Amino acid sequence: MKVLIVGSGGREHAIAASVAKSSKVSKIYCAPGNAGIGQIAECVNIGAMEFDKLVAFSMENAIDFVIVGMDDPLVGGLVDELEAAGIRTFGPRKNAAILEGSKAFSKDLMKKYNIPTAAYENFDDADAAIAYLENSTYPIVLKADGLALGKGVLICNTKEEAIAGVKEIMTDKKFGSAGNRMVIEEFMTGREVSVLSFVDGKTIKIMTSAQDHKRAKDNDEGLNTGGMGTFSPSPFYTAEVDEFCKKYIYQATVDAMAAEGREFKGIIFFGLMLTPNGPRVLEYNARFGDPETQVVLPRMKNDIIEVMEACVDGRLDEIDLQFEDNAAVCVVLASEGYPVSYEKGFVIEGLDAFEDKDGYYCFHAGTKLTENGIVTNGGRVLGITAKGADLKEARANAYKATEWVQFENKYMRHDIGKAIDEA
Repeated sequence: MKVLIVGSGGREHAIAASVAKSSKVSKIYCAPGNAGIGQIAECVNIGAMEFDKLVAFSMENAIDFVIVGMDDPLVGGLVDELEAAGIRTFGPRKNAAILEGSKAFSKDLMKKYNIPTAAYENFDDADAAIAYLENSTYPIVLKADGLALGKGVLICNTKEEAIAGVKEIMTDKKFGSAGNRMVIEEFMTGREVSVLSFVDGKTIKIMTSAQDHKRAKDNDEGLNTGGMGTFSPSPFYTAEVDEFCKKYIYQATVDAMAAEGREFKGIIFFGLMLTPNGPRVLEYNARFGDPETQVVLPRMKNDIIEVMEACVDGRLDEIDLQFEDNAAVCVVLASEGYPVSYEKGFVIEGLDAFEDKDGYYCFHAGTKLTENGIVTNGGRVLGITAKGADLKEARANAYKATEWVQFENKYMRHDIGKAIDEA
């Protein structure tokens, strides 16, 4: 089987590493890929949003199966175009990817089908939003409706901050067209947990839990990023939480999408807040999380292609999804200055240290192969992941492994998984 993976980050590298273990796969391509992915797949110089070129490449190279890793092409309808050309593709179609593509849609869906989430209102007009804030309770959360690289969320502690936030999102268009609509939402407190799932339109199979660290600096300070590290499983995702979510959230979401005529096949990522009043949905994503994928997939026992094909064929109920009884921690090595401004092009040393180390992984995010070797090519550069018998051992292993790699302006958080000690 020839497989094409669409994307270029650490998530796609983790997917590619899992695909490479499948006995069903003879050749892997990745568009556009990165230097790390290039070591296990043939990278193709086609952007994730160049739909016509991706379809043409798939046809010309007799691709048997396409995996779309990124949110933008999913929301834009790449799966629809590939399927129209007769190419089997893993990921939701455009009318289902709206679950992530529009926060207003997903909030309305949850309200209609009684799926637990924060109280909210949607706004198309900045003045109406500002008027609403006059009598709101603070803190409060502002969310750009569309895709904003995981950064279109503002937590505002005062009315003044919130009004400035409305102008930032809707008037100044800091997040572009993602801010044409906006959700104003009640601020929830509690632990955040990420839960990934495979879905075939009617059946949902839950993967192991994870917890992301979004802020750029230690102690959850600094700006929001795409994710500075993660660990799996979350000690806060208890049997009681799992039972509640299975009863009121997971299947309910799949059934709600089907009832709306938006059959969902692919990955649903549930961002949960474990509030004093029970779990609530913070957000949905319509694809694997990044960097959550980097700690979840290394622990999965199944052949990923078999699971994905079952999703496409509507027979996920036949799959016994299994994960190792251990733990994994990922620490992101970023470029100093991320997520605002940073330099690129620095040579990365020490990557070969991972070649013979079982249970250690170096997933490339922002890297590029040049005549000088592999260099930094983004804000998040590498995801250093390690497994261990438990979370504390995995955390110690991951931080040890971060020392094997060096590049100029290397930056990381030093408290990824610190919450483990509080569990």
